[in-house]
Amino acid sequence: MPNNELTMIGWRERVDLPDWGVRRIRAKIDTGARTSAIDVAQIETLADDRVRFEVVVRDRPRRVTKWIEADTARQSVVKPSSGERQQRVVCRTTMGIAGIEHEIELSLVCRQGMLCRMLIGRTALAGVFSVDPSRKYVLTKLKQPASDGEGER
Repeated sequence: MPNNELTMIGWRERVDLPDWGVRRIRAKIDTGARTSAIDVAQIETLADDRVRFEVVVRDRPRRVTKWIEADTARQSVVKPSSGERQQRVVCRTTMGIAGIEHEIELSLVCRQGMLCRMLIGRTALAGVFSVDPSRKYVLTKLKQPASDGEGER
């Protein structure tokens, strides 16, 4: 694929995070958001700029989580749709959509009550994907559930 050709995705897709062993997590593609975020239930600060956190891989019909340990890339102040600024931990990882992989930054945040466990902002899309807002699951099928890479818990 030439460098100037972008891959079309829908406004919702299934995403893999292979470095963390997370597969097919439901993500909302949001070009109005600059940053990307993933749903975490708990965050623990460790030594040497590392964190341990519990990713919510799936919330329905039964909650599935996976503990991850990663380096902290930075701390960020984010202004979410609620309008109230929040300080968040940001980690880097590889994101894959239908086998197309590249490194992104993800802020760790509780997305309880949201339909998608992950939000992909425009920084993670730039130069790789374009979005068709009239379609969802263009590259990934909805049928198979999300997986933590090790079976359900």
